[in-house]
Amino acid sequence: MFPVTSRYNNIEIVKFTTQDGREIAYLRRRFLPNTPAISQAEYSITESDRLDNITARYLGDPEQFWRLCDANNAMHPDELTKEIGRRLVIPLIQGG
Repeated sequence: MFPVTSRYNNIEIVKFTTQDGREIAYLRRRFLPNTPAISQAEYSITESDRLDNITARYLGDPEQFWRLCDANNAMHPDELTKEIGRRLVIPLIQGG
């Protein structure tokens, strides 16, 4: 259902049945990985940085920002560019 580049690619789809018999499909909750990312580089945040631009530059796709979130253990993407000078782990590009 989701492309291999999606953060939801391997998340199980389950169904909830309401009291009136309707089925509602939903995705199980996705947790941040608990294993450290293999990094290709580190990047230091500057004042004008945006996560989509950093991701496009290093991973070749601005929609892969979630890989930076996973690699840096961030639930909220904005956390990663909030602090000037913060060092981000840039994970290896994964196939897909």
